[in-house]
Amino acid sequence: MRVISPNMASKAPSMCFPTSEALRATAEHQRLLDSKKRRANWQRWGTYLSERQWGTVREDYSENQDAWFYLPHDHARSRTYRWGEDGLLGVCDRQGRLCFSFAFWNTRDPILKERLFGLSGPEGNHGEDVKECYYYLDGTPTHSYMKGLYKYPHARFPYDDLASTNRARSRMEDEHEILDTTAFANDAYFDCQIEYCKADPNDVLIRLTVFNRGTSPAVLHILPQLWYHNSWVWGCTHEGCEIKPRMKLYRNELEPNGVVVCDHPTLGHFEFRAESDQGILNPRWLFTENETNPSRHPGAITSGTAFKDAFHTYVVGGEVNGVDTRTHGTKCAAHYVVIVDPLKPLVLRCRLSGIVPDKESGIVATPLSGVAMADRKIDPVFDDLFRLRIREADDFYDQVIPNSLNEDQRNISRQAYAGLIWTKQFYYYVVDSWI
Repeated sequence: MRVISPNMASKAPSMCFPTSEALRATAEHQRLLDSKKRRANWQRWGTYLSERQWGTVREDYSENQDAWFYLPHDHARSRTYRWGEDGLLGVCDRQGRLCFSFAFWNTRDPILKERLFGLSGPEGNHGEDVKECYYYLDGTPTHSYMKGLYKYPHARFPYDDLASTNRARSRMEDEHEILDTTAFANDAYFDCQIEYCKADPNDVLIRLTVFNRGTSPAVLHILPQLWYHNSWVWGCTHEGCEIKPRMKLYRNELEPNGVVVCDHPTLGHFEFRAESDQGILNPRWLFTENETNPSRHPGAITSGTAFKDAFHTYVVGGEVNGVDTRTHGTKCAAHYVVIVDPLKPLVLRCRLSGIVPDKESGIVATPLSGVAMADRKIDPVFDDLFRLRIREADDFYDQVIPNSLNEDQRNISRQAYAGLIWTKQFYYYVVDSWI
């Protein structure tokens, strides 16, 4: 995995793509050049959100250095990370301050699906392994367009079966994978296609398309989630430790569905919108804090009265915990409950737009008391921009991938590039504080 440390924050992640003058005619090559020349920070936002922060050495504070079990998957939903974040095919800024990803619930699982499930080193008969079906389908090096796919069963996810069966097998036996279970029997699953594109370096458009591959309509809870990395509770002074940021919901006649206004001391001012048609797509805004839940983790550092797992307990547990009446916090979600018909895809759009500090342009991000960018709505131009970025991605790879390859080989090459681009990740690396 690629690590982007704070000390690298001013350097654009680079990859070995041709950049001769002849090839710079494509829009994506121009964005790469603008980023390299510091004319526009096209790589400020990308798929830098880790797929797994739990079970890692960087989050281990155990006395016996047992990283596998100090912060396991079962703790991830309710325990705050110190050195990074994780999510399901998500995005964040290049210093991991503000993060976005989707969460799902099929009405049968014991937990909200906020991140990939897998086995730690001692749990798997061949060591650590993710036990999910997901795919990196496309991506450009500036993250101007990204596409991924996650397959989510209608039935209860086989968490216990995957863990217990692999634990019982020897190293000489095959691994027990999710495709070996009945999770996808009779094609009863959702294909959740997640796409991102950028209108400009700080305007990220988000589109989810859900396909029901089964034969019957199925209920799905969808939560596009936006949250701040917790950098305020640790009492530290190194880079990345900041005062507590804020996000707050605003509504008015022009924005009846509401806009979440986000202010961060170093990232600046951003606004988050989620689609509403007052019909099928009619979300309820939820707010909580990205803080550890002390009832699940006694003695853990926390400073809040609302906690990281509040959406899980509200949606899955049915608890009346106040998340649906709060209008501020450090973590928010637009909660949709939809019925997805077979062969009739459901499309959901969100948008994260920002004004950030820029010495060259003279823009200074100051905390705002209300909505500033009413022109960044979700409208017909939204899908037009996706079509444009997809066409530009095609142009880019037509130049990058040799014409001598046949169509299958070109598709393999393009998806391989997508894998490289999707698997960049950010986490803080501050050795003095670790030791």
